[in-house]
Amino acid sequence: MSFLELAKARYSCRKLTDAAIEPEKIERILQAAVAAPTAKNAQAYTIWKIQSPEAFDKLKQATPYTFGSALAFVVGALKDGAFDRPFDKKNFAEVDAAIVATHLMLAIQDEGLGTTWVGWFDAPKLQTLFPEMQGYELIAIFPVGYPAEGAKPHVRHEDRRPLKEVVVEL
Repeated sequence: MSFLELAKARYSCRKLTDAAIEPEKIERILQAAVAAPTAKNAQAYTIWKIQSPEAFDKLKQATPYTFGSALAFVVGALKDGAFDRPFDKKNFAEVDAAIVATHLMLAIQDEGLGTTWVGWFDAPKLQTLFPEMQGYELIAIFPVGYPAEGAKPHVRHEDRRPLKEVVVEL
């Protein structure tokens, strides 16, 4: 599958199974995330794998959006150590973490699994439940699983602005 085909095939899968996911698939997904570029290669991010039943129960206290999965990844950005653009001091930690998260999301699709970029979560509660996350800007949660029967893209999934509206030639 070409990258364009992969990008178009990916959708926010909101109906997942809790079937076990092969460790080699999880490894490839995480390797793809780690391969993501970061500004000045600072790599100021962390990915937390939420898989044990106890950890997953904690995750559910911070978001209702796990969609039936039994595995999730949380991506966080650490401002300390990230690149600061010298002209305006723009810190790139969140940008870098979003790139990592995008690699993660597309790798999940590439492995035949489903996910949704979940932004609706109580970050302070998550940081209380998982003290390891304190000090990070939490970017996203990705519940991961095999798409359940009846899972399908949202009716507006293919709605995109035309290139002439989003690309400006200078």
